[in-house]
Amino acid sequence: MRTKRLYFFVLLFLAFAGMSAQTPADSLTLVSARWDVSSPRDGIVRRCAAFSSLYGGPQYVSLVAVSSEARLRAAIVLSDTLAPVSTIAQAAGAVTAVNGSYFDVRRGNSVCFLQLGGVVKDTTTAGEFRLRVNGAVRIRRGHMDIVPWDRQTEKAYRSSDDILASGPLLLREGRTCSWASCDSSFVHTAHPRSAVAVAADSTVWFVTADGRAPGRAAGMTIPQLAHLIRVLGGRDALNLDGGGSTTLWMDGEVVNHPSDNRRFDHAGERRVPDIICFRP
Repeated sequence: MRTKRLYFFVLLFLAFAGMSAQTPADSLTLVSARWDVSSPRDGIVRRCAAFSSLYGGPQYVSLVAVSSEARLRAAIVLSDTLAPVSTIAQAAGAVTAVNGSYFDVRRGNSVCFLQLGGVVKDTTTAGEFRLRVNGAVRIRRGHMDIVPWDRQTEKAYRSSDDILASGPLLLREGRTCSWASCDSSFVHTAHPRSAVAVAADSTVWFVTADGRAPGRAAGMTIPQLAHLIRVLGGRDALNLDGGGSTTLWMDGEVVNHPSDNRRFDHAGERRVPDIICFRP
């Protein structure tokens, strides 16, 4: 009997240890947070919040929600050269934008499938498929959604829709996705993170979680980011390039705190090849 009880408590401990990255307290912290909210135009809401303790550390989360009332069109924009999100967004006439997918820092090209105007610009490398890529942002006639993506889908893809692959998928129809096939270190190490999400009412969210700022922003793991978006009401969600690339921009201002300058300010943007945005 004593052995069975001990076995039960060991299993219970392991279960709670596996859940410790996202606790009921974290959910309560999110739903009761005092967000700094602004709505600079119809159909767009910007929310930012600093958390002293979320997922075991300080966090700074930014979110821009764009609904159909904004009368804006979603777009993927590819720059001629690597440039900050703010530069690409302003040149594209965007209202709000977030950094795109993974890229080769030295060569400047995307390492994920990218198609614009029916023309394939780049394809997903074998390494990215093994590491994390299993989803994509799809834009059809200015409307954005998130779809699963794999090597077979990419080889057979014939649609003229604009597509940017990334990953991993965070949520699918409100349920947390599995990351068993993704690189464990990438999934479970806290980094600055960027994501795009779609809520049940089809509102699109650009989400960033800052990081690499001791005492201000610890960054998040993939399970934590998925939990954050699910608790806030996201239905489908896809992780984008993160780390120093994580940048959220709106109406001429960088909203979050990009980390490439190692300071907790708005000036640390990394140069990237592409963005996801909304524009008239």
